[in-house]
Amino acid sequence: QVQLVESGGGLVQAGESLRLSCVASGSNFIITTMTWHRLAPGKQREWVATITRDDRRTYAESVKDRFAISRDSAWNTLFLQMNGLKPEDTAVYYCNAHFTDYGGKSYVTPWGQGTQVTVSS
Repeated sequence: QVQLVESGGGLVQAGESLRLSCVASGSNFIITTMTWHRLAPGKQREWVATITRDDRRTYAESVKDRFAISRDSAWNTLFLQMNGLKPEDTAVYYCNAHFTDYGGKSYVTPWGQGTQVTVSS
């Protein structure tokens, strides 16, 4: 099983930057994709960005050209560099992962506690 812990959120002013981290722990797994989502008050959970094992990156239109998803070489940590933050980026940010065990069975991690990002105008 894989467990994920998000961190790096905080309170910033519009136009500033934050870098979120998501640390994966566990054993005997192969991560195939990792994603960031966010949940703003009164809204549904929104997909933000995905990175695949072959390093293909895709972004929601609302964050494209401002956010960048990346990972370390060992797939232990996922990052989200957020630049040019806007008040509408205020949300709890969550990461999750699709992974397989060494037998090839696929899993998806449950949602963690997330990390709060608040952007003031």
